This record gives sequence, structure tokens and C-alpha cells, in this order.
Amino acid sequence: MSLYTLQKLLYQLNRDPAIRRRYEEQAEEVIGEYELSAEELEALRNRDVGLLYVIGVNGQLLMHYAAMCGMAWPDYIEAMKEGVRRHGPVRAGIYAMVKD
Repeated sequence: MSLYTLQKLLYQLNRDPAIRRRYEEQAEEVIGEYELSAEELEALRNRDVGLLYVIGVNGQLLMHYAAMCGMAWPDYIEAMKEGVRRHGPVRAGIYAMVKD
């Protein structure tokens, strides 16, 4: 998994208007510039916030990405919950769930 690279892309989308414009116009070209797993690519292509959360994307990055995608705050929170229901616990990053 390339969580660091995925988060770097999301950070740049959040912070750099030029990259964001390119992403809006040519998403495949932009994400092709990053070494991402098939699952990460799927999550980005589908704007699947829940899967991105389960993969381990930091919530600070993810909430800005969700807003960029037009997702309201309550829908963002529900998308993360649905991600856990559909894909299991968070796998990596600071939100990884610890089993007893």
C-alpha cells in the first residue's frame, strides 16, 4: 500500500489550486503521476470517502477532499461509518482500530 503517496496527493489537492483544477479536468492524468495501489485508484475514481478512510487516510486530509467532492459534513461522517461497515476496520494510519 502507498498510503503516504495517497495522502500526499490529497494534501496537494487540498492546498494547490492548480493541481485541483488539473484534477477536475484530467483526474486520470493527475492520479497517474502517483504510484498508487489498485484499491487506492478505485477509491479515488469512485470518490469513495469510506474506503479512503479504511485505507488509512488522515481525517484532516479526507474532510477537505470530501468537501472538494461536494460532500456535506453529515454525509462525510456517514461515509466513514459506511466504509468501516463495508470494508472492515481502518487498516493503517492514526485511525487504525485496535482489537482487544
